Amino acid sequence: MQRYFIETGIETARITGEDARHIGRVMRMKEGEEIVVVAEHTAYICTITAFEGDDVLVQSTGRTITSPELPVHVTVACGLPKGDKLELITQKATELGMYALLPFEAERSIVKWDTKKGAKKQERLQKIAKEAAEQSHRTHIPIIHEPISFKQLVAQMNQFDAIFIADEEDAKAEKRTRFAEKLKNVYDKKSKSILIIFGPEGGIARKESQALLEAGAQTMSLGPRILRAETAPLYALSAISYEFE
Repeated sequence: MQRYFIETGIETARITGEDARHIGRVMRMKEGEEIVVVAEHTAYICTITAFEGDDVLVQSTGRTITSPELPVHVTVACGLPKGDKLELITQKATELGMYALLPFEAERSIVKWDTKKGAKKQERLQKIAKEAAEQSHRTHIPIIHEPISFKQLVAQMNQFDAIFIADEEDAKAEKRTRFAEKLKNVYDKKSKSILIIFGPEGGIARKESQALLEAGAQTMSLGPRILRAETAPLYALSAISYEFE
């Protein structure tokens, strides 16, 4: 069953824009057919009642679908990577339950955020997150934040209950504390929010790692292999899903 997000309450459910065109012109749906409408983080089974101009009017049947969201909000902070890797991270991390994406300008980030084209790129990433949320039947579209500086990232760390950083030096160590063990402590404390931090290609610089640890972060071991910038967040989200779900 097709799924669409709306920003209003279900009582005034009206689907507009590209979603409305998708229903009428692509799916060629008719009045009386059912779709899933997500309003205020709840998925409702609704009936199409009318086509009004370019808009689609729907009415709730009173039936809802259980939310598949992770029991903890996981924000992924990643150093700006090259190419279209940020798009890949956005799409796949959304499928794996990411709550928000927070790109930051790391010391080893080769690319720089183009402020002139930044708004359009952020809009594209938000669209990718929306489409991935629809495909994976989520009830929350991850928030794609505008890139921030490393200093701003450190300043925002106090907003989270637990913070982990992926440090390749930890992978090289002979003795490592398994990520699963650290997640159990987070689970036992009933934490509501987790921030997981990843560097760009080349990883997190030593002084950045030290600053994050001093601000309250702890390392997470993602195994003995060095993962790519776009792979590490997906590995961590999978581990969190396994532990919490």
